[in-house]
Amino acid sequence: MIKYVACFTGHRPFGLPWGFDESKENCLRFKMDLFEILKNAILFGVETFLTGMAQGFDLIASEIIIQLKKDFPNVKLVAVMPCKDQTKNWRANQKERYYQILNYCDEKIILSEKYYDGCMNYRNLWMVQHSNICITCWNNKRSGTYNTIKFAKENGLKLKIINTENYR
Repeated sequence: MIKYVACFTGHRPFGLPWGFDESKENCLRFKMDLFEILKNAILFGVETFLTGMAQGFDLIASEIIIQLKKDFPNVKLVAVMPCKDQTKNWRANQKERYYQILNYCDEKIILSEKYYDGCMNYRNLWMVQHSNICITCWNNKRSGTYNTIKFAKENGLKLKIINTENYR
């Protein structure tokens, strides 16, 4: 069986219908759907998931992979951090969530010592170049997520696009 690597790309909370409030019904429905999508990806042959550790979609997807690892212990979660100080301007509770997820990652890759203009984009491109599949949550607007989807298409990755408009 072919072993696949999938990367995540998606919006931060301000680009998601529920914003920062993940207790909303539409977010809970989204998480249930994403759980099934990620479980099916594992059954398809994805053994490694690359997460950019950004707030919003990345962290939600990462937490679901952590749950799925209980039933699929061969699955690996790899944190691909754009820079060491990624959480520099985050609130305390956001940093706590980030570091809890990081503790469950099987590998941690830091692409730059310091933040620089363009490091988030470089992280996304790096993940695409090291993946076969791109799982994305997109609101159909031009953004970093749009650029990553475009790059994934140009590089022949299989795409699973979850339209956030379905969760309004």
